[in-house]
Amino acid sequence: MHVSFALFADAANLSQEGKLNILGVFDAVQVGQTPAIHPRAHLVVRLKGTASDAGTHDMTLRWVNPRGEELWSSAGKIDIGTPPHDVTEMDLPIIAAVDLPLDQAGTFTMEVLVDRDEAATVSLQVRSGAPFMPASNLVS
Repeated sequence: MHVSFALFADAANLSQEGKLNILGVFDAVQVGQTPAIHPRAHLVVRLKGTASDAGTHDMTLRWVNPRGEELWSSAGKIDIGTPPHDVTEMDLPIIAAVDLPLDQAGTFTMEVLVDRDEAATVSLQVRSGAPFMPASNLVS
């Protein structure tokens, strides 16, 4: 099993047909000051697997600040059923709606572990203070 992609988005869902819908992908946020909370970010992870991945797997999410300190973690199980005989590859989408604590400016990381091995990392750049406006965008 491997991660095809992992990202943060404003929203994500699975359609009735099983299609993964993602809206508002981002890798940076601006906050007025820290500490702050970025509410309801959606972590989207697309796992790809084969019949040999059928069974129960551990999945852990770790939110780490720029100093390398873990701010929170969450662990759970993924149960993967055996696919039909003619299916060679499976899409296994994971959508987690999470509130992200931001204790300082800098690069935060969401670590995704599958069966205790790091499968993906997603970085989020956090900027604090007044937004930067380049001089060329100012109107006089």
